[in-house]
Amino acid sequence: MPTAALLLAEEAAETANHLPMHPVAFGLLAFGGLMVLLLVTFAFRSVGTRH
Repeated sequence: MPTAALLLAEEAAETANHLPMHPVAFGLLAFGGLMVLLLVTFAFRSVGTRH
């Protein structure tokens, strides 16, 4: 019984979920997206003061 559990644990360790991109790429994409949102917000900063 212990050997079967060991074999099952080894099999489970080999099947890992791999990321589609490098982890740093996720951070860079998030940073870029937030910068785009910041620029959009900055572009509309004086809309409320117009007549």
